[in-house]
Amino acid sequence: MLLTVSAAVFFGAVLFVMLRQKAVGLGGALVAALFGFYLASTGVAPAVNDAITNLFHALPGAR
Repeated sequence: MLLTVSAAVFFGAVLFVMLRQKAVGLGGALVAALFGFYLASTGVAPAVNDAITNLFHALPGAR
């Protein structure tokens, strides 16, 4: 659960910075948020979660 919240905060911060620097428009941010929301409710969500968890476990110093 901690990893999920941390990843959500991280990606939210990245999206905020991209919006502030005009690297992505408000429409693009909305599409990205909706894509993540709908992806989470599909059958691929556990595979994505496992891949992200394994990636963080593979990083040096990550526990």
